[in-house]
This record gives sequence, C-alpha cells and structure tokens, in this order.
Amino acid sequence: MKKIIKITAVSLLSIVFIAAVGVYLLLFMSLPKLDASIESDAVSDNVSIERDRLGTAVVTASHRQDAAYGLGYAHGQDRFFQMDLLRRNSAGELSEIFGEKALELDKRHRFHQLRKRANNILKTLPEAHIKTLTTYARGVNDAVAAQSMNAFEYLVTGANPRPWEPADSLLVIYSMYLDLQGNTIKRDLTLTHIQSIFGAEMVAFIIQPSQYQAPLDGSLISLAPPSIPQLSPLYISQALPKEIAEPLDIGSNNWAVTGELTQNGNAMLSDDMHLSFAVPIIWYRAQLNYQHNGEDISITGVSLPGAPAIVVGSNGHVAWGFTNAYIDTADWIEIDDDTELTFEDEEIRLPDSAVDYKIPMSRFGPVKQVSEKRYALSWVGHQDYAVDMSLVELDSIKDVQQGIAIASNMGIPVQNMMLVDTAGNAAWKPAGAFPSRTNPSEVAIAESDYQADNWLIDQVDLPEVINPDTHRLWSGNSRVVSTKQHKELGNGGYALGARSTQIRDRLFAGKDFTVDDFYQLQLDNEARFLQPWQQQLITVLSTKPQRFAKDIVYLNNWKACACSDSVGYTLVRQYRQQLIDTTFAPLETQLALSSLSLSPVKRDLEPAMWQLINAQPKFWLPAKHSSWSEYMLNVYQESKQQLLAKHSQDDNMDDLAWGSVNELKIQHPFSKQIPILSTLLDMPTVTGFGDSYMPAVQGASFGASQRFIVQPGDEANGVLAIPGGQSGHPLSDFYRAGFTEYAAQQQTPLLPSRRLHRIEINAKEVSIN
Repeated sequence: MKKIIKITAVSLLSIVFIAAVGVYLLLFMSLPKLDASIESDAVSDNVSIERDRLGTAVVTASHRQDAAYGLGYAHGQDRFFQMDLLRRNSAGELSEIFGEKALELDKRHRFHQLRKRANNILKTLPEAHIKTLTTYARGVNDAVAAQSMNAFEYLVTGANPRPWEPADSLLVIYSMYLDLQGNTIKRDLTLTHIQSIFGAEMVAFIIQPSQYQAPLDGSLISLAPPSIPQLSPLYISQALPKEIAEPLDIGSNNWAVTGELTQNGNAMLSDDMHLSFAVPIIWYRAQLNYQHNGEDISITGVSLPGAPAIVVGSNGHVAWGFTNAYIDTADWIEIDDDTELTFEDEEIRLPDSAVDYKIPMSRFGPVKQVSEKRYALSWVGHQDYAVDMSLVELDSIKDVQQGIAIASNMGIPVQNMMLVDTAGNAAWKPAGAFPSRTNPSEVAIAESDYQADNWLIDQVDLPEVINPDTHRLWSGNSRVVSTKQHKELGNGGYALGARSTQIRDRLFAGKDFTVDDFYQLQLDNEARFLQPWQQQLITVLSTKPQRFAKDIVYLNNWKACACSDSVGYTLVRQYRQQLIDTTFAPLETQLALSSLSLSPVKRDLEPAMWQLINAQPKFWLPAKHSSWSEYMLNVYQESKQQLLAKHSQDDNMDDLAWGSVNELKIQHPFSKQIPILSTLLDMPTVTGFGDSYMPAVQGASFGASQRFIVQPGDEANGVLAIPGGQSGHPLSDFYRAGFTEYAAQQQTPLLPSRRLHRIEINAKEVSIN
C-alpha cells in the first residue's frame, strides 16, 4: 500500500512538474525577440529599435513616419494585449474576450458609439496624420506577426489577437476620454436628480465653493454660505448608511517656473499624472530620433501604447505635461414627451454568441431614462473634433508659443497643458476639444436652451498665461481660470483645490528651484487639508477624555502627514469619510433608487459638511441621536471598529498605521480573478505613502502614474519615474524594471542609459513588374 501511495505521489509530482515546465516553455516562446534584423516594405529607410536597462524603446529613423513604424513595432512587442483592451474598452467590445462579465460595461460604453465615430473621423484627418497612423499600425501588426506564439494573455483567455487598424489609435484616445471625463457626465445627471427630489436649494448647498481656491490670477468665488436646506424626517428615517464611493482624483499635478527662479536660469517643469494602476502601467518610455525639415529631432518621454505620439516629454527645446482640466464638456438635455426618437442597433459580441443592443437617439445625442424622465447627452466626445493626431506636431516645436498654437486645435480630452522652453519661458493653456456653447450647466437644460450650432464648433479661443509676473504656474485639477472665465467654461467636476493650494504655497515659499526641490514637492505628503479635521476630532473625543485617552494620544502624535507610521492620520481620515457618508446617507439612499450616487460630487461635500458641523441643525440629525456631539462620537466609534475589523486580528490600534492601511498594491487584471497568479504577475506590495488632497497622491492602486521633471536643454538631469516596467510579459527583464526605484522615491533618469538590445529594420525594396 505504501508503495502504491509513493508511486502515486511521484506520478502526481511528475505531472505537476511537466505541466509547470510546459507552461514555462509556452510563456518563454511568447517572449518577443529584442535582438534581430528584419526587413519591411512599410519603411522607406532603415529603422532601429534599441532598449536600455529599463526597456526604454529608443527609435531611430530618417523621418517621422518611419519613426511611427518603429514605435508601433515596440508597442506591439511589449504591450499589444493592453492596447487591445484599450480599444475594446472605448468601443464596448470587451465581452468578445471576457464574456457576460463585461456586458454591462460594454453597454455603457457602446452608448457613445465610439468605434463608429473613430472610423468617421479618421477619413477627415490630414493626409500626413493618416499615413502616420497607417504606418504605426503596420509596425504593430508586423511585431505581432513576428511572434512565434501569441502573447500569454491570449493563451490564458483563449482569444486571438486581431490586426491593429489606424482608427484603433483614435479609440485609444477615446478610452482616455472615458476615464478623464466620465465623472463629468455622471456628475451633471446626479445633480439633476438631486434637484428633482430635494430642490435647487439642496444643489446649491452641496456644491458651494470651498476655501481651497488656487486660480492663476488669484480671483476668488464668494464664500458666502448658502442656507442649509430642510431635510425631511421621512428621508432621514429611510436612510441606509453605506460608503459613498470616493471618486478617484483622476487628473494630475503639474507646475512650472520661469528661468528667473532656477539656479541655472532654465525654466523647469514638473508633471505627475494621477491614474488607476495596473500591471503593466499605462505609460511606455520612449525616445524618438529622426529628421524633420533638415533638423535632428530627439524627443524623450512617455507614450501611450496604441498611439504614435509622445504624450508627455521634452524635445530639447520645449517640455510639456498635462493635468485634466475638468472644465464642463457635457450637457444633459431633458427630453420632452413629444420629442422624436430613433433607435440604432449595435451588436455586442460574446465568445460564442451576440447580444443586440438598441440605443435611443435624439437630435441632441443618445438618450438615457432616469426614473420617469428622459435625458439626451450632448458631449464633446461625440463631436467630430474630439480626436486627432495633433500631439505628433509637438515633436518639433521650438518655443512655448508654438506649443500654445497647437494646443488650441488639439483633439484630446481637454487638459491643463504646461510648457517650458530653453529661453526660460513658461506657459499654461487648456489644450483639447471644447465646445463653443456659451451656457454650461451643472444640471440638465431644457431643449430650448440647447445651442446646437455651437456644439459643432471647437472652441479654440481658450484662456492662456505666458510668463506671469509671479514666474510661477500650477494646476491640480481644481479651477485654474479666472472667475469670469469660470462662468463661460463651467465646472465639469473640479477637484476640491487642496492639492493646488498646497502646491501654490510651496512654490511661493521658494525663490530658486532645483530638480530635487521639484521632486520633493511631488512627494509632499503634509496633511494640511486634514488638520482642521484632526482638531475637530480631538474636540469631539475630549468630551470623554478617559474613555478615549489612548485615541487622543494617537491623534496628538499624528505627525500631520500621510506618513507610513501614523495611526492618527488613519483615524482622522476614516472619521471624516464616515461622517460625510453617514450625514449624507438620506441623499445617497434616494439616489440609489434610480441607480445613481453622490460619488461624482463627494469631493464637493466638504464645505457643506463643515457648515453642518458648525450649525448643528437638528433637522439633519439622525433620529436615534439626541445631539451632534453624541452623533459624531458614535460615527468615530463605528469608523474605528470598521478599521480594526479590516486591518487587525486582535484590535491592536498599532495595526492601523497609514502605510499598512494604504499599501500600494499594483495588480495584474488576471491575478484579481486568479489570486494564485499574484506572485508571478503583480508588483511587490509596498508600504503606502501619500493620499488624496495633497501633492503626493497615492491610494492602494492609484496615484502618480509617472513623475516627470525636466529643464529643456538639460534633459541629462531630468527625471522620469514610473511605477512599473515596460513589458507586459512576466518573464521579460523589463516586466518590473523601474518599479523598485519608484517605490523607493528615487529619481530615475529621464534619458535612456546604455543600450542592451537592438532590432534593425531594413527597408525592403518593392519590385515593380
């Protein structure tokens, strides 16, 4: 019997070993070849792709079109599956790979019919841009075809890669639209529904301006508080307290100073774009080298796999970066009962079947029903000027004025574009698509107020600032424009402004700056925003000093920062969140009946919450509490117990140190579904550093997707740190390259280092018969 068991065990181990070896061999065979010599008839002259220790793709070509082929080839080798997901995400085609699990997401995105729009826009682009997209697509497809086996993600899902098409690069830009402006669309619909239930007074109350205002011209919106609206006891009694999802601070920080404020006299730029993290990270290091009008072009920065452009970077003359502008790019129109609707059929494919999806359409745009009312969406993403390839024109600009001119007509989600040049100039301008309508609204408008003709025209005359008297520029997703411009451009869901004010104050605290100064500002995790909350919580707990003696010690020793060892920071942060969630539960409960949420406006609730704390109106107090003091004590106790239940096995408050509660955990999408793959696919888990409402933005899987600092002409001392590697292949040397440096807050160099690999792409002569 023992012999049989032994033989069986050995056999099973052998099978497991053979299977593991087989899986490894399959993975190994799907690795791209980084050293090769190939021929292609898609290039007019020889092209090379070199890679350094980080896997940076250094493309050298004779002209921009051939450089696009090289970048496409590199993207196709390292990131094709991620590119595939981006185009499918915006087109609403993920179900074809992932089945019914992705069906609802596909329906939400298919509502916008972005593939149809991308195909139509492609035909209208300048011939040079069409050629660039076509050549880029050829590079992508040639790289995929050269693989001896499909990328491992296709082996896991059982799907097959389909060729990359020129219009797919426009879909990649559309995917960024959905990320960067999705909250704007949700926000207006939420506020419309709040108005229909609670009245306009409630809308004014919850979106009142905050004290955190940091426009470049210093103009302030009045802080005269609105009246606190009455809240019906019925709504209070029906309230079901639950977490109101915190909207991600998708957007970014950037700032710049002119040459007058640097030690070497060169203007300097900092840019860190805040996005959700996954493996691989969204950005891809690249340097493009080619000739344009007889001049050498060398541009270094990050590209977005799927598009043939450097998104953020420096060309030796000018450097640029972006933050999401959050000016108002969408309107909902309340549809009259007699408004004519048509229906457009969309087929959503699944692995083995298909689903018919009908989209109701009006002359304003696609229509959505909420409760008993119908609303049509007019969104800049639906316009013919929404996407283009103007980003490639930045390659050869020589000064900030040339960059500003391109920004005026750029087809991207509208961004705060910051530029600096070698002459010491610094500039800011909203870059991207924006409608010319003049009546932006945060709630749905009537059909009679819709400016149909103005929506068809891209607004190119947006504000700009070049070389301000202060020599400083900054943005952090809050209002940058003046109060007058704000009325014209609207609020598309601005950040609260705490980050922007902290950045502004840091810039004005200095008189000359180095790259290291800028990097330390990117890492600034001082909790200025939460300081009033810390004092308020201590006041609440001091009514029961003996009962909360230990808690008060933690709060007094909180270090006033989102520091990894601060328990007090965790307590303050969770208390604030729980108090807002519980206080506004009556609104959240009513919105949930229509599948809506306060989430898109949660950051706006800060001033209203403080107004309630200071006034303590009984008609907002939950019925089971006799006073606000008792209520806030109860909220704190609940928030602490929730933290302990989640993060401690023995109710040890030391386990609530912020670095443990807010661990940085960057996961591959597959490991979320199959946890056993975590060791192979995920980045190492790192103690958390930073949070929302401060320059050092960081959540569990969210934060600065790159840290970029440069002075044009001095790229050798520039910084480009990214929280992940170049390759999407887990066996690649570049899968995790750069992550350790990012996690350790080191200044990874911008420029590529010594080349380790080289692919030669030789122009193949086309015979003419």
